[in-house]
Amino acid sequence: MNRRSIARRAQAGFTLIELMIVVAIIGILAAIAIPQYQTYVAKSQVGRVVSETGAQKTAVEDCVLNGKVTAGATDADCKGTATGSNLLTGGNTVNGAAPTTGGAPVLAFTGTTGVATLTSSFGNSAAAALSGKKVRWSRDADGTWTCATDVDAKYAPNSCPVGTIS
Repeated sequence: MNRRSIARRAQAGFTLIELMIVVAIIGILAAIAIPQYQTYVAKSQVGRVVSETGAQKTAVEDCVLNGKVTAGATDADCKGTATGSNLLTGGNTVNGAAPTTGGAPVLAFTGTTGVATLTSSFGNSAAAALSGKKVRWSRDADGTWTCATDVDAKYAPNSCPVGTIS
């Protein structure tokens, strides 16, 4: 062989089988990575909603300490301090007014002893696996807060286990 034929062989590039192997490997990696990424996104969204809803506990405690044990928009009611979230739907009040963008936690009191619930419903920009699911923080008469959610167990954080939400 002379130098020209050796140089032509070195410049030949990849064979078709080599390219097919690379495409197959990329396809296999994508088939594994995409579902894992979707799970990760859903878990992070649940964690975010647990935190956003839990942040309202302070406002509810302030209301209970000041004798405001009804949710509403008047000065005699507990208005909450939530801002609209793009992961939620519904919500009764955001600083005493209906949410303008997204949704907000729904605040509800039971009786006059300070028993309350903060319930957030997934929707809008939430992952499809979370649509219609809820996160609920519940306050008992002693002031103890507990969290429960009805999302799939693989998405629920340890701080808010899967429970029954009606």
